[in-house]
Amino acid sequence: MRVLVLAMVGLVVASMAGARGEKAGAFDYYVLSLSWSPTWCAIEGDARQSPQCEADADFGWVLHGLWPQYHRGWPSYCPTVERNPSRGMTEAMADIMGTSGLAWHQWNKHGVCSGLSATQYYDLSREAYGTVVRPEIFRRLEKAVKLPASVVEEAFLEANPQLEPDMITITCRDGRIQEARICLSRSLEPVPCGRDVVRDCTATDALFDPIR
Repeated sequence: MRVLVLAMVGLVVASMAGARGEKAGAFDYYVLSLSWSPTWCAIEGDARQSPQCEADADFGWVLHGLWPQYHRGWPSYCPTVERNPSRGMTEAMADIMGTSGLAWHQWNKHGVCSGLSATQYYDLSREAYGTVVRPEIFRRLEKAVKLPASVVEEAFLEANPQLEPDMITITCRDGRIQEARICLSRSLEPVPCGRDVVRDCTATDALFDPIR
């Protein structure tokens, strides 16, 4: 019996190893994730003493990532023949991503599933970031406010007439506005999000910190 159990475990492990990572380039659309930097700093960044959170950093909506997505679920850590980005490449993304470490992490987890080289992935990520207008009103805040998450979504919709409500979702974390996630086609045109992405924060009094 013990031999049989070990053999079964071996088969399971072998099947899991063979299934690790999805096929690079095989996905349906992208999710462009924009993170409100003051929220990340309050929850994680300050404790890490991240340069993204320094007083003179002036970060608002930063690029969290450009994520290949299925209509249900998403790929991650895909096997790829592409070379990893150089330190210079990741450092060059810090102006819109906050840190080079985030740029590396996004390539390692999501970029490898795009079917693109690291250079192409970062270029496309920057292009996607540039297609979305970040509402200027949030940069004008002088003190923390509490507001419905729906107000943040409405501000994005007003600033981006090409977007429909089912193409964007606002997330919260620890009672704070966390991210705006926008669904884009492979050619970076706005598209409806899948059901597993459209999970709007329903908070009516989410904390929204001003830029430092």
